[in-house]
Amino acid sequence: MFDVLQAHLNQHLPHLVRDRNPYFASEGHFYVQQYIRQVLSEFGEVEAQGFTVRNQSHSNWVFKIPGRRTSRLPILVGAHYDTVPGSPGADDNASGLAVLLELARHFTAHPPRSPLHLVAFDLEEYGLAGSRAYAASLKQQGTRLRLMLSLEMLGYCNAAPNSQKYPAKFLEAIYPDRGDFIALIGHWQTVPDLVRLQRAFRKAGAPCQWLPMIRRGQILPDTRRSDHAPFWDLGYPAVMVTDTADLRSPHYHQSSDRIETLDLDFLTRVCHGLILGLERL
Repeated sequence: MFDVLQAHLNQHLPHLVRDRNPYFASEGHFYVQQYIRQVLSEFGEVEAQGFTVRNQSHSNWVFKIPGRRTSRLPILVGAHYDTVPGSPGADDNASGLAVLLELARHFTAHPPRSPLHLVAFDLEEYGLAGSRAYAASLKQQGTRLRLMLSLEMLGYCNAAPNSQKYPAKFLEAIYPDRGDFIALIGHWQTVPDLVRLQRAFRKAGAPCQWLPMIRRGQILPDTRRSDHAPFWDLGYPAVMVTDTADLRSPHYHQSSDRIETLDLDFLTRVCHGLILGLERL
């Protein structure tokens, strides 16, 4: 499975890794939108959820997979597809997008226990606008979720000593100083799911650490820097899955965030771990 999964991720990355800022690189932004839509359409129906920012129309792309147990609440997995200007965004967030597309492939062929909703969010880099719009629409409709997972940078790994930084000094005494793990940041109510997901990642060969938060992460603002935050704010159980971004990677929001800076073995293990974890949730 590992080799096939890695080959599929490698197929996606050249299409996704390009400057895709909606305002300063609209051609790349449009190309990636259409690539996401095309790939998901191979597996089933794709929905567009439109929203407006700065008098411009934007879209989140939604792909829903029925679960074997229809009585279960859906699990939502999201990843953003926009970049900051001037960055091709290999890790931020082509890595998360590539994994999202492979989740669609796997769970279309092997239906999960719970319904699975996969969403590619736009405008994460502009105040989490896409995920805010989507979370607000769910709340307005009275839709409940079993869990929301935000895939935010999954492919950078550095096993050198002191390569991992933390947003607070006390965390350095608890967590590793090597940036070779995937991190799970969730509200304290999601702790049972954090434990289940950690076991799945470790089974896939990806070291994993988790951090429970209170007060929607407001005591550590760095824990709110992705598309899970709007779901936290509206009372949904949500977890960020991340390689910790600039707390580890020197390429964060830089022109150097390219395919060759990714650790593809690490990314593949993370993808495999997510598949194993979602199969058990």
